[in-house]
Amino acid sequence: MPFVNFNLEGLQDKINLVPIDLQNRPDWYKEKVYPPNKVPSLEHNNKVIGESLDLVKYIDSNFEGPSLLPDDPEKQKFAEELIAYSDTFVPEIYRSFMRDAQTLAGAQFDYLEKALGKFDDGPFFLGQFSQVDIAYVPFIERFQIFMPAGFNYDITSGRPKLAKWIEEMDKLDGYKQTKVLEPEKLVEYYKNLFLKA
Repeated sequence: MPFVNFNLEGLQDKINLVPIDLQNRPDWYKEKVYPPNKVPSLEHNNKVIGESLDLVKYIDSNFEGPSLLPDDPEKQKFAEELIAYSDTFVPEIYRSFMRDAQTLAGAQFDYLEKALGKFDDGPFFLGQFSQVDIAYVPFIERFQIFMPAGFNYDITSGRPKLAKWIEEMDKLDGYKQTKVLEPEKLVEYYKNLFLKA
């Protein structure tokens, strides 16, 4: 997730990326870099930051580039609410995979559809592209790939604002570089994880 704003901030030449195999994380990563053994993480100024949402905020605050939070206090407040809500949204979607995906996940996507309608000065959550979009896009991308194959469910059906948001996100070069390269492998992984009894 932070790599969206990493790319948008133009940091490709300033930060060394080290790919990690999520199914076989090297021992050195946990021992020497980030003891919680989660990815991604960033080492900067002799400090290690983990947790994706913390990284998004850290990169936005500590590196040059356009700010990913608007000056408008109402939008800042809504940004905080939506970023906090991502801690509900993502687990609820995953839980829905083991119960009633269309109904339970549908309620979560309806929440996002409504949130996308709060500001009418652009197609993004706060009107213009922000930290909120970065927080949600990797998950929505994966759900949009998996749910049609796993549950015959289109997350954009009846949700024109979500469909437009995805369309606009797909136009951003910084996001294109982070997209899932092999959707079929993601579908297979999720099916094995959630649909095998």
